[in-house]
Amino acid sequence: WLKIRASVVGGLAIRGINSAMSEWSGWSHGRPLDTDASRATSVASPGRGSPKALGVSGRGGGRGKGCGRGYAIDQQQDGGKAQKAVAKAEAKQQKESEQAAKAVAKAVAKRAALKQRDAKLAAKAAAKAGAAQAKAAATRVKAVAKAAAKASAKARAKAAAGVPSASAEASGDFGLGSAAVRAVPSPHRKRKAEGQDVDSVAASKRPRAAGSRAECAEGDVEEALPEDASAQAEALLGGRSAIAQDKAACVARAVALERRRVAATIKLLEEGNTIPFIARYRKELTGSLNEDELRRVERGLQRVDALEARRIRVALALHRREALTDPLRAALLQAAVLEEIEDLWAPFKSKKQTRAQLARERGLGPLAKLIEQVGGKSSWTAPEAVAASSVDEAKGPVSAKEALAGARDILAEKYAQSNDVKQRARDMLEPHASLSSRQKPGADADGQYKTYWNIDMPIRRVKPYQFLAVQRGEANGALKVGFEVPGEACDSFLKQLERKVQPHGAQGEGPWERELRAALSDAFKRLLRPSLEREWRRRLKELAEDDAFDTYRRNLHSKLLTPPLRLHPDWGDSSGDGPVVSVLGIDPAYRTGCKMALIASTGQVIATKVVYPHPPHIAASVPLVQAEQAAALLQELLEVGLQQSSASDAPQARLICSIGNGTASRETESWLRQHVGGTAGLPGRIAYCVVDEAGASVYSASPLAGKELPDMDVSMRGAVSIARRLLDPMAELVKIDPQSIGVGLYQHDVDHKRLVSELKAAVTDCVNSVGVDLNTASPSLLEHVAGLSAALARNIVEHRSARGPFASRAEVLAVKGVGPRAHHQAAGFLRVYGGSEPLDATPVHPESYEVAKRFKRTRESYGGHDIAALAVAWGVGAQTLSDIEAALAGTVKDPREAQPPPRIKAPGSGKRKSRGSGAIDAQESGITVDLLTPGLKLQGVVRNVVAFGAFVDIGVGHDGLLHVSQYPPTARGRADALSVNDNVEVWVQGATRSTGGGKGSAGKGARGPPSKDRWRVSLTAVEPSGLANA
Repeated sequence: WLKIRASVVGGLAIRGINSAMSEWSGWSHGRPLDTDASRATSVASPGRGSPKALGVSGRGGGRGKGCGRGYAIDQQQDGGKAQKAVAKAEAKQQKESEQAAKAVAKAVAKRAALKQRDAKLAAKAAAKAGAAQAKAAATRVKAVAKAAAKASAKARAKAAAGVPSASAEASGDFGLGSAAVRAVPSPHRKRKAEGQDVDSVAASKRPRAAGSRAECAEGDVEEALPEDASAQAEALLGGRSAIAQDKAACVARAVALERRRVAATIKLLEEGNTIPFIARYRKELTGSLNEDELRRVERGLQRVDALEARRIRVALALHRREALTDPLRAALLQAAVLEEIEDLWAPFKSKKQTRAQLARERGLGPLAKLIEQVGGKSSWTAPEAVAASSVDEAKGPVSAKEALAGARDILAEKYAQSNDVKQRARDMLEPHASLSSRQKPGADADGQYKTYWNIDMPIRRVKPYQFLAVQRGEANGALKVGFEVPGEACDSFLKQLERKVQPHGAQGEGPWERELRAALSDAFKRLLRPSLEREWRRRLKELAEDDAFDTYRRNLHSKLLTPPLRLHPDWGDSSGDGPVVSVLGIDPAYRTGCKMALIASTGQVIATKVVYPHPPHIAASVPLVQAEQAAALLQELLEVGLQQSSASDAPQARLICSIGNGTASRETESWLRQHVGGTAGLPGRIAYCVVDEAGASVYSASPLAGKELPDMDVSMRGAVSIARRLLDPMAELVKIDPQSIGVGLYQHDVDHKRLVSELKAAVTDCVNSVGVDLNTASPSLLEHVAGLSAALARNIVEHRSARGPFASRAEVLAVKGVGPRAHHQAAGFLRVYGGSEPLDATPVHPESYEVAKRFKRTRESYGGHDIAALAVAWGVGAQTLSDIEAALAGTVKDPREAQPPPRIKAPGSGKRKSRGSGAIDAQESGITVDLLTPGLKLQGVVRNVVAFGAFVDIGVGHDGLLHVSQYPPTARGRADALSVNDNVEVWVQGATRSTGGGKGSAGKGARGPPSKDRWRVSLTAVEPSGLANA
């Protein structure tokens, strides 16, 4: 606007100057100064208005004629100049006026664009505000539903007097005859709300199982069902499904367990009890199901609940659309799997416009019906002629050929979405279907997936790990994965489909028959078969993930239950050879040096050092000064560690070095063995153990490590973690994300949420099977106790720090947030040693204290007793009374005592033989991977167990694969025959070098010097015939 204003002002100024010049010119030549017209006339017509015409002689008025003639000439010259000046000024004025007009137009356009942009922004803001309001409304609806659920659960809890004693008697139908089937259960998965009592969250919903989340009945994201959804669906369908009437039977079939035991477990779960509590204190009801079996029941219950929830959603959606016919009601009630419900909902699902929908909009439905009737009354007329006459031009110009194609599309979609047709296809094609895997041209150059380059496996025989492997190969672009069905099976299905559609009229070879066959063939190839393949893939993935999660839990269980150092037969508290007063954790490395952390037997850090005993790269040597300095620092730490004992124990005090199994582990072990063996006074007092360091770096950088070791460098925290893993593996490993501990296989190919849930459940089971010292446990350990959450664990530790140790289990009720229900679930797993109640130090639950005291008095008074008779007389379970007897007698053993202890080696004691069988310790014997020969018998430690075998650390820096077919004859074919940390003796079958490695290479990876070379080592536990030990 400033530019426009300047241009306009400039134009006015120029016009004013021109006017002034014209006025001055007229005045100077005697011209009247009246108007612009007169001035223009005087300039253009010298005869008019000139001094001669007016009789004026000039400026003075008294000059002669000659002078007047001179003035006339001057006037003409001045008039020409003025005319040129005026023309020039007018041209300039016109130009500037045009520029000003352009500026004005530009400004107007810009202002219009700004208005348009502001309008768009306003519309977008309004839409965003509307979405926010809708979201807030939905949140309020969910909050109301959740509050109602909480209130209902609280009422049930109060009715049960705050204790799940209603489960003490198993009724005939176990409460499953209730009219209100909870489609989205239930209180038992949200017990651990942050900072809240379990009572207040008992009604939270259990998470859906993987693979159960289907498209919402209205095509949107699933929302919580209303409280009366189950009753509404029951009224609409005229009853409940067979699954809803007896969930226990359905789950029992799926998990292959007795229905009575499953029904009792379901009832206990729906009452809000935890798996560890049920496994330990409700054995009479469940028939002594263990944690793994209970987890399987829980998984099956989640899937049944998800199925029923989906059934309810579809029923309500069909009712809202007024499409719930009697046949659909019957089909919905009879549907036993999720796929059947989805087949019923498919024709009504909101989706993008299909080819069939477009054909219906063009009015081709009657033509499709004619094709289905094989022409009907027009069977003697060519389909093209009928199609041409049936086209409605008002709905769009369509040729006869396009009309027939559209009619076929309508029929194809109709039969592809038919529940009967889909079920027939499953029954006929699935037994013949196979999973196909092919190498993509030019892909997988290093042969990572060579095993699956060209395979065809019947889908019923595909093993879980095989499907996960080909799925990973497909995701990495190395494999092309699909399903193959023999042509004979497909042709047979199509013929049966033709007979179903037209039992008598579709057997000829006429043009209408060909149109019908083309429609049915298109339905099978374009719609039905891809749908079946997606279903097969989903089912295989679900089975594979279930197996993978079972493997993860089994391996994690073995690793967490590794015996602590105090339980070691040779180096523990009961060894009698002197106490282990400290542990030296070593995190090996080449270039950055070995980080060493010395900790006391209580876990407290004493000293830390970084030493450089190894060359920084291959082909380099360690300078003498550097080697001597590393040895001196090591000796200093060992001496400080041995001095941590009392004066009486000083001569027998011992120390153990815990070496991580990462990079430079083998070289560090050799260096440590040479130093200890060559130093007087150390052999026999110093030992070492190689521990799995998986997840140590994750812990080092975690906020928890920063809180525990705030003044320590991140790299040094890993050495502390390695030392504490030998001291008490469970207490240290619970601080790490279970996914980082390094167990299982294909971790990144399974459902992440389910993986987190399954691994957390495994940690919980292990912690509760051992028990927790209430006065010494860390928050990381306490949060895994049944009934407790992370917030409650922090509150317990804060209460303990502020008020001192707990004197009894009952004092936990004084902790903020801990209510009666949380205490009831957790109390049996908390130990209080030296407190006011001796039973608090045993696994006996407080609910059984009176029975335990009565049993103790009876045993002291009468000696012998009959457990079964006493249980009947006292009205308690025989198994519960047996557990009480064992707890009072002190015969309840720590489950970690049943696990194999870690291999601890003492330098200077010679080469150890495993039970005198001739198996060699490759590390102590100096055997490297390139020296392995077939038939060599070695000692090994199982590091990981998978479905197809086990990876064994044989001390050469590369783990070997012991295939399940090479297990001992007594364990052959059983994937769970070996466990993590098992000590085994194996023979080498072969060792091959592979350059480049890759993610899928066998074993845990190279742990030797930095190199791209990796080795594939194959092992066997069956002694090879004709081969002598090297």
